[in-house]
Amino acid sequence: MTLPASYSKNKLLKRFSALGPYVRELKCQSDYFFFDCLAVCVSAKVAPEKREFWGWWLELEAQEQGFVYKYQIGLFDKNGDWHAMSIKKKTDLAHLESILQAFHKRLADSFDTLKLQLVPSQNTTPLQTQLVV
Repeated sequence: MTLPASYSKNKLLKRFSALGPYVRELKCQSDYFFFDCLAVCVSAKVAPEKREFWGWWLELEAQEQGFVYKYQIGLFDKNGDWHAMSIKKKTDLAHLESILQAFHKRLADSFDTLKLQLVPSQNTTPLQTQLVV
């Protein structure tokens, strides 16, 4: 489904870019937007181009009056790919959760301003819902 014409991809990208360095324009389409955050470096001892990170990513898909979202947490590997997995170190998970919650608040406020709905995907787990509520 597509959004009304007044919500063009470029207008939304501009708004999403103002939320922080999370939107990945090259992965976005007219009715799909991708965000991610590399929150915690797994090992700083590894060469920068081979580092892996714990973090989160978000997919937004357009519907008639807004977007359906799905967050995932996991590992961003040295090849630049995301892998959903749990984070065992509590301090890393707490840091990631605080960044995610702050981002989600800004995202939700932005959607309120645009008078668009932001609803969780049916595939969103209870843990993911708790992270952003």
